[in-house]
Amino acid sequence: MGYFRKNIEKVKGYEPGFQPKDTDVVKLNTNESPYPPSPAVLKVLTEISPEKLRRYPDPIGNEFRRAAAEINNVCPENIMCCNGGDDLLTMAFRAFCDKNRPVAYPVPTYSLYPVLAKLQNCNTIEVPFDDEFNLPAKLAGTNAALTIVCNPNAPSGSFISIDELASLADELSGVLLIDEAYVDFAEANCTDLVKEFDNVIILRSLSKGYGLAGIRFGYAIAQSDLIAGLMKVKDSYNVDAVAAAVATAAIKDQKYFTETTEKVKKARGLLSEQLRDLGFEVPKSCANFVLARCKNRKADVIFDKLVERRIYVRYFNLPGLDDKLRITVGTDEQNNKLISDLKEILSQDTAPSA
Repeated sequence: MGYFRKNIEKVKGYEPGFQPKDTDVVKLNTNESPYPPSPAVLKVLTEISPEKLRRYPDPIGNEFRRAAAEINNVCPENIMCCNGGDDLLTMAFRAFCDKNRPVAYPVPTYSLYPVLAKLQNCNTIEVPFDDEFNLPAKLAGTNAALTIVCNPNAPSGSFISIDELASLADELSGVLLIDEAYVDFAEANCTDLVKEFDNVIILRSLSKGYGLAGIRFGYAIAQSDLIAGLMKVKDSYNVDAVAAAVATAAIKDQKYFTETTEKVKKARGLLSEQLRDLGFEVPKSCANFVLARCKNRKADVIFDKLVERRIYVRYFNLPGLDDKLRITVGTDEQNNKLISDLKEILSQDTAPSA
């Protein structure tokens, strides 16, 4: 049509995981929590008043900022509310990148990063991970305006130590955004780096550990100058009143949060062992999913056979990932169903990998 900018015409948009409409399926493809949100969330939902809906929300979500600041041992000025973690990523690209200011990140990683780069018309510097997903040494020397490290990484679930990321932040001349969307399932996080470095932004999501993927709520942690700059590029009211109220209730209920994330971590260990017993190669994961390499079978064939059985996992037809399946940790019942059906599939005459 010729109406769009050239880079918009050319870009292939982000492709989310398949969302089946049926509820009687085993859905292990988009890393949602297998558990409902805190009962405190449901209570807040029932108390939402028409007056709260009639008025514009607090444009910076101060109630949530105070709650998140207390949990993370920072000040409210170090917190910014976002419409999911992706909202923060969009702000970061708008704030730091253009055709003369590139973004850098290790690959393979979250597939939204290159899409946002193309929309912003900025150059990308993709630095390959090694086979064990160690932090690439070359990343520090890219001279990028924005460097993103997803930690734990998606889709590998691998974790880079805080000391390594501190060294990276110290070496960079630009901003380091540490995408901690999955950190609720790891044993450590990078919050303290914000106190040490003025170029570090931490991304957090309430979609995974807090069971609020349907609400779309995330937040940033950074020094106040970075937060103030990001505020300039956010949408006027980027977080709605219902989402802010629900998110505040969720993050305040740390007891429920800990109980559910511990259950996921325990199930992750069991699922990993069961997959290994079936012949999959499953590295240690610090997220709420595992990346299983199909050593003697084609991953896409197994994926299709699982779909036939109404079991959905994630397959990426990309270099370095096309022999693997990313599997969200589900409930015990869901995980057992997956393992049972995989045993049947693998016992059949599935075409071996080339």
